[in-house]
Amino acid sequence: MVTPSADVLRDRVDKALHEWIHCARPTVASISPDLEPFVDALAAFVLDGGKRLRPAFCYWGYRAAGLDDGSVHDDTIVAAAAALELVQACALVHDDVIDRSDTRRGGPSVHRRFAIAHHSAGWSGDDEAFGRAAAVLLGDLALVWADAMLADSGLPPDALLRGLPVWNAMRVEVMCGQYLDVVEQARGGGSVERALRVARYKAAKYTVERPLHLGASIAGAGGELLDGLSAYGVPLGEAFQLRDDLLGVFGDPLVTGKPAGDDLREGKRTVLVAQAAQAADDAQLAVLRDLVGDPDLDLDCVQALRDITTATGAAAAVEHMIEQRAEAALAALDRTAMAADARAELAALATLATQRIR
Repeated sequence: MVTPSADVLRDRVDKALHEWIHCARPTVASISPDLEPFVDALAAFVLDGGKRLRPAFCYWGYRAAGLDDGSVHDDTIVAAAAALELVQACALVHDDVIDRSDTRRGGPSVHRRFAIAHHSAGWSGDDEAFGRAAAVLLGDLALVWADAMLADSGLPPDALLRGLPVWNAMRVEVMCGQYLDVVEQARGGGSVERALRVARYKAAKYTVERPLHLGASIAGAGGELLDGLSAYGVPLGEAFQLRDDLLGVFGDPLVTGKPAGDDLREGKRTVLVAQAAQAADDAQLAVLRDLVGDPDLDLDCVQALRDITTATGAAAAVEHMIEQRAEAALAALDRTAMAADARAELAALATLATQRIR
């Protein structure tokens, strides 16, 4: 369910991003004409739609504290929340480089676009190496721009200072989670518990809990509200990532924007894969070990892995985990004192985050 106010907020976030990037890009492009395609690529990536979930959680964390009754458009908190999309751009671009993923949102990933540009220009050197280097630097610029957009949001200095510890903790956590993900892939996977830890720090806290905390801290919320938002945000963030794990294996490419089974080709050691390995018999485990992480998986092999996750009960177990966490999040929402409109919108966001179409 997407409420009318969610559509309005998404439009406001898009507008804030358009305006800020429009002002920021000339400074970069003025350094050299060679930077124009670079900064244009970042602008296109950031402005190319998206659910804008992180800004929404930030905004409603702010409203949960009782600030901004909706009658006055507080553009400063919207701009601060929109800066999260630049952090997300950094994370996605770098993630695609790490995973060597060729697609994103139904088209070539950023490093592939730059590799293609290098080849088309007839430049010397390796196309792929150039693409990876350009994408890493583009992700770095997105992270710098995120800091700048937050600082330029127009929030009062005291509000910014309240939000900075959360902002910094969030960025540290997502980088640590990304490294733990790399470690799990290098180890060849492990326990469900370790896979959940990766999910928690790479995506769950960064997607829901920390954006909520950022908005609430900017508003001056106390510890009771922050604790309540954590009790809602952590399980919901985990449910969001678990849904993403299922979509990475069973999702429709027209919906996910990535080829069927791409997570399996990339060798992502998700909770789904860990659950399947834990429940597999020797023959099934041999197939998992042989096929997960093979970049040349065809659709028959993808289907074989899907069949194993279904036969072992792993897919059903992950669905159950999603349901449990979504219920826990909504229960925490019900018992946390907050503005009524924020409670209603956060309940709707829980549905949006966990019941995405395959």
